[in-house]
Amino acid sequence: MLAMRKADDRGHANHGWLDSYHSFSFGGYYDPEHMGVSNLRVINDDTVAPGGGFAEHGHHDMEIISYVLDGALEHRDSMGNGSVIRPGDVQHMSAGTGVTHSEYNHSSVEPVHFLQIWLQPNTLGVDPGYAQKHFPVEDRRNRWRLLVSPDGRDGSIATHQDALMFGSVLAPGEALAYRFATDRRGYLHLARGRLRVGGITLRQGDGLKVQQHELLDIEAVEDAEVLLFDLP
Repeated sequence: MLAMRKADDRGHANHGWLDSYHSFSFGGYYDPEHMGVSNLRVINDDTVAPGGGFAEHGHHDMEIISYVLDGALEHRDSMGNGSVIRPGDVQHMSAGTGVTHSEYNHSSVEPVHFLQIWLQPNTLGVDPGYAQKHFPVEDRRNRWRLLVSPDGRDGSIATHQDALMFGSVLAPGEALAYRFATDRRGYLHLARGRLRVGGITLRQGDGLKVQQHELLDIEAVEDAEVLLFDLP
């Protein structure tokens, strides 16, 4: 079964400095039909205005992933980490027993556009942790590049959850397939561009829930950047 989640149907909050679209229930947006998929709990499509950002705030027992599409995101946390995240970078923060952090647009001129992704952990009360890695476009071109995994396989970032997150960048006409194990499900998020999945056409911000569907075939209609989650 393939179930489409249209970009225009997502929750939306515009705070001036932050324009955010929620694929799943988050904050003031609640929809019992869209609470996440398996352990994938949040995909927020955030654009932060120049000079704007999230002041210091806390998290615990959550695996938090940031994926920058345009611009630069500045991060600081209570573990002593300070970094700037740019396109191609994947940042992971395991909140565990508790961590505070802030995220700001690094630029005073250009907006920053990024995806904030939360996975519910399979182990509670772990020590907080941080990782950041760059995945060049050439490594993601017309292939499924593993970005996040439970064990850090194939140069991916390890998390406390049985979830695989892949990224790919495709040119028009390029096609990819992915085969799910019979006991797994998935979620595809189109970060930008246009894709065809069977008879379904996805546009920027659209998602696709994959359940009891073993082989997923996708083809780019125009330049596309896509994330695919393989979940228990």
